[in-house]
Amino acid sequence: VQLQASGGGLVQAGGSLRLSCAASGRTFSRSAVGWFRQAPGKEREFVVARRWPTGGPFYSDSVKGRFTITSDNAKNTVYLQMNSLRPEDTAVYYCAVGFNLILSSMREPASYAYWGQGTLVTVSS
Repeated sequence: VQLQASGGGLVQAGGSLRLSCAASGRTFSRSAVGWFRQAPGKEREFVVARRWPTGGPFYSDSVKGRFTITSDNAKNTVYLQMNSLRPEDTAVYYCAVGFNLILSSMREPASYAYWGQGTLVTVSS
């Protein structure tokens, strides 16, 4: 599975961005997809995950109500719509795919076998 993340950029606080994660080699069906982020000097942090065909989505408390994960099965692409962005959302965002994940493991980066290259989101105050 190869993942290509895109859509990052510079945005002012309160603005919106939509990240994309396109998969090749295998479809998202019967998989779990997670978005994680890593700010400079910090550990990789869980953002949201969803498992197909059932399971979630599950959001971190810090993004709940502002971020939304969606998918386009025809394009084999998962999106992360980010609204009401804050400076503390600044990070490199990664998408990841794992198979046969149990729900309790979906927030753990180590559960995911495949990772995209990351896309930088910078939110200015």
